[in-house]
Amino acid sequence: MPVDKVITPELARACTELSRELRCQIGLLITRRGAIEQVIVGNGRGLFIDDLSRFRLGRRFLRGLRLVHTHLQNEPLSQDDVTDLALLRLDLIAAVGVGTDGLPVDLHLAHILPPNPQGRVYDVWAPTPFHTFQLDCAKFVDALEAELARVTANHVVRDGQESAILISVSKHSRSDQEERLEELAELVRSDGITVLETVLQRSQEIHPKYLLGSGKLKDVVIKALHRGADLLIFEQDLTPAQVQAIAEVTEMKVVDRTQLILDIFARRAHSREGKVQVELAQLRYLLPRLSGHGTALSRLGGGIGGRGPGETKLETDRRRVRDRIDHLERELVNIARHYDQRRARRSRHMVPIISIVGYTNAGKSTLLNALTDSHVPVQDRPFETLDTSSRRLRFPRDREVIVTDTVGFIRDLPKALVGAFRTTLEELHNAAFLLHLVDASARDLEAQMNAVETILDELQLDRIPRLLVFNKCDRLPVEEAEALCRRYGAMGVSALRPSTLPPLVERLAQTLASLPSPLQATAKDGAESAKPPNSSDLVLPRMA
Repeated sequence: MPVDKVITPELARACTELSRELRCQIGLLITRRGAIEQVIVGNGRGLFIDDLSRFRLGRRFLRGLRLVHTHLQNEPLSQDDVTDLALLRLDLIAAVGVGTDGLPVDLHLAHILPPNPQGRVYDVWAPTPFHTFQLDCAKFVDALEAELARVTANHVVRDGQESAILISVSKHSRSDQEERLEELAELVRSDGITVLETVLQRSQEIHPKYLLGSGKLKDVVIKALHRGADLLIFEQDLTPAQVQAIAEVTEMKVVDRTQLILDIFARRAHSREGKVQVELAQLRYLLPRLSGHGTALSRLGGGIGGRGPGETKLETDRRRVRDRIDHLERELVNIARHYDQRRARRSRHMVPIISIVGYTNAGKSTLLNALTDSHVPVQDRPFETLDTSSRRLRFPRDREVIVTDTVGFIRDLPKALVGAFRTTLEELHNAAFLLHLVDASARDLEAQMNAVETILDELQLDRIPRLLVFNKCDRLPVEEAEALCRRYGAMGVSALRPSTLPPLVERLAQTLASLPSPLQATAKDGAESAKPPNSSDLVLPRMA
C-alpha cells in the first residue's frame, strides 16, 4: 500500500466485492509503511481484531496501525468502531461502504483528537464519495502524532515522578466514593506520584472483567493518552485476572489500593523488623498473582501421568516465593521472642504502657514528640511512621510510663498487612490503656473512628480501656471544637500547641492511678482466666 493512501481504489474494490459475495465485513490492518499486517473476516455486523500486543506503543501515542474495513449497507461508523479506535489507539479507522453492485460507495473516517477545550475525544468526518476522497495519510498521521506530543508536553510533571489517573468503581453513594478518592489521592501523593485526574463511576453491576464499562474504559484510555499518564490506580482491590485484563486493553501499568499501600510501606520501613514485615506482606500479595507466559515455559516431557524432569518457570518462582515467606515468618518468630523478653523486663519494673492508636495521619508521632520531648520524624502525609517508637513520660508525681506510637490504621486495611504486622500490633495487648487519637479536622471523621474501632475489635483489643482524644482542634473554630468533644465525650488538644497538653497529661495520670498495677493485673488475669470476659469491667468513662 502506498504510504500516502488510506487505501487504494483497486484494493478497496476487491474488498467490497468480496464483502458483497460473502455478506461479511472485511478488515485490513495496515502499518504506516504500507504493509498489510492482518486480513480480518467478520460477520455482517462487525469484526473481531486479533491480539495487537506485538505492536507496542513505546514512546508513541498512537499504535502505528490503521483499520480499513467494509460496511455492507454503506452505514456510518458504529460505536464499536470508535471504541476500538480509542482503546487500541489506532492512527485512524475508515469504513468503505459497499454498493448494490459491489463497488465502493462512500468512505467514513475517524481519528483521535488532541486535548481540546470542547473535551472531544475523536473526530468523525462526514461521509465522502470514495473516488473523490483526498488525504495524504502519512503526513496527516505524522502531524497528529506531533500535536499529541506537543499538547501532552505542556502538562507539568516533576522529573523522575510517575503520574497517575485515579479510578473508583462502586455501588456506594457518590459522596462516599468522593471521600474514598480523596483518601486515595493523599496516599498517591504520599508515594511521590502526581495525580493527573480522577474518574468516578457508580454502577449497579460491576463489570466482572474490567470493573469499568467499555465506554468508561475508553474515556480513561483517552484521558491517559491526553495527559501522558503512566499508571492507572484503582481505589478498589483487583483480582489478578482483572489486573491482567485491564493492562492488556490499556497497555498501562495497573495498580490497586493494596499494592499502593504496600509500596508506601516499602518506602517508609527503616527498622529490620519493619522491613521484614513489609516484605512478607508484599510476597503474600504477590504469590497468587504470579502467572506464566504461554506454552513456551511448559513442563519438559514425562509421559502419561508423569511430571517430567523439569519445572515450569512459574512453578520455580512460586516455590522460591514460598521458601522466602517461610524464612521471613521464622525471622518474625525471633522478633516476637525479643518482644516477649522486653515485655518481661517492663513487667518486672512495673512500668505501665500507654499506646497511641488512630487513623493514619492523625498526628500520633507529633503527639508522642510533644509529650516526651523526642524527635520521631513527622510529616503531614499518610503512613509517615511505620516503625513502633517507645519513649518515657514522667508525670508530675514522679511516676513514669512508656508511651508507644504504633503504625496508623486505615479503612479496609489490607489483610496482607494485618497478618504481616501482627507481631507489632500484638504490642497493643500489653498496654495499660489505649489513647485513641482522632483528626478533628477530617472530613470523614466518624468513618475514620469506626474504622479504627473495627480494627481494634478484630485484634481482640476491645477489653483494654480507651481514652478518646481529638487532635488538630486548632484547625476548627473554638465553639465547634468544644461541641465536637462534648458530642463524643472526648478531650481536645493540638499536638503543635504545648499549652493544650497539660489537661491531657493530668487525665493520663488520673487514669493510670485508677488502674491496677501491672502485677495486680497479671494476677487478676490469671485468677479470672476461667471466667468469660466482661468488656464493661475495664472500660473508662469518656469525659470531656
